[in-house]
Amino acid sequence: MTPKGTTLKFVVLLQSACSAIEVNCSLPDQPTLLKALNPVFNLSAIRPVMNMETRTNVTMYFTLYGILGVDEKAQLLLTYLWQHYWWQNEFVRWDPIQCGTNKISLPRKKFWVPDIVINEFMDENTAPYVPYMYLYSDGKVHDSQPVRVVSSCNLDIYTFPFDIQNCTLTFNSYIHLAMDIKIVLGRSAEHITEHSKTVMTTMGEWELLDITAQEYDGGPDESTFIDKLAFHIRVRRRATLYVANLLLPSCFLITVDLFSFLLPPQSVDRSSFKMTLILGYTVFLLIMNDLLPVTGNTIPLLNVFFSICLALMVASLIETILITNLLYGSADFSPMPRWIQVFVLQILGRLVFMPPKAKEPRDSDKKPKGVVTQRKADEGPMEKKGPVVVEGKALQELRSLGKDLQAIRLQVEQQLGGSQSSKEWIQVGYIIDRLLFGLYIIFISVSFITIIIIWVNSY
Repeated sequence: MTPKGTTLKFVVLLQSACSAIEVNCSLPDQPTLLKALNPVFNLSAIRPVMNMETRTNVTMYFTLYGILGVDEKAQLLLTYLWQHYWWQNEFVRWDPIQCGTNKISLPRKKFWVPDIVINEFMDENTAPYVPYMYLYSDGKVHDSQPVRVVSSCNLDIYTFPFDIQNCTLTFNSYIHLAMDIKIVLGRSAEHITEHSKTVMTTMGEWELLDITAQEYDGGPDESTFIDKLAFHIRVRRRATLYVANLLLPSCFLITVDLFSFLLPPQSVDRSSFKMTLILGYTVFLLIMNDLLPVTGNTIPLLNVFFSICLALMVASLIETILITNLLYGSADFSPMPRWIQVFVLQILGRLVFMPPKAKEPRDSDKKPKGVVTQRKADEGPMEKKGPVVVEGKALQELRSLGKDLQAIRLQVEQQLGGSQSSKEWIQVGYIIDRLLFGLYIIFISVSFITIIIIWVNSY
């Protein structure tokens, strides 16, 4: 320490046509230093360089303290940053030993501050205002403050909930050209990423993957562009909540609908069961609608998944209604055409492992040999017995009874023929039901595998 009363010199360099101005610093304490800095405070309106052609290099980096959320509808990313800026003030120097300190915190409004903004900023910064900054003995200035950034981001939610978003924060001066202000990266992007993951306290449903930096080179002529530094922030959505609340219930319901094909198609319970299932799935989608992202740019793949599930349930219900109508109305149908017998019963039946059954001979086609033999046996003795006297009234009744029996026989033959046609139509119904069941399984498998592959590749 220097003895008391010794005059300490504090030099403040001014951009002047003359020379530097010398300011006395009598004591090595902060009040004396603050008083000696008054001439510098008067120069806060201009960029702190001796030569106007000298460029001010602003070194910056930030720490991502928290991911507050993502607004898919407004295409916004909400983050909380700790910003750090360093630049050189050529107007001020002092000897830390003589003045008793290497740095001093001073109000920000007393110094020139670079007008660096975030291009993607879309809302007011509501973070707490820090009114102070550090000034070092060699003229370096350190400005640090928190920022709540509401930035625009082109969100791609096609693969929701397994989506990864890549948002950009571009730092640049709003009015100064590259010849005046140059933005330099203070720390490596890897260090920023690791430090952000260490201090991050809130991420919600989002997980920070990495942060990369990109410096833009506008060319040799620095008087034609504004220098900027871009950071690309990649975040990934945590999909556990959506898998548990959306995907698994949908898979369970579509599986139940799949097993409902095991119910007898001619039963009314099958169609009512499917209608109840569709109603329950619709209510489920209405309840879980708040979990789905709302945007007009892209339809998420998850919405396509839900639409496929609902369409399959509706298609299976329509198929059940048609098959039930075919089975119940088979007795009223006309005899089956030949091409349907060949195509459905022969070809499709073997394809779904339901080959046609051998036709049973009709009772009318069977020769009543015993009846004929018995009749001949009865006629023989009657011819030998001789004439039998029968009353006229009894003979007429027997003839009428014979006509009635012949009419009953014709009706029975017609019913037997219709029953055979009805059996064929019922067999057609069973074959079509099993065929559609197989197509249902194939369509579900192909759709689900395709969606899963897209999700896995994006994740």
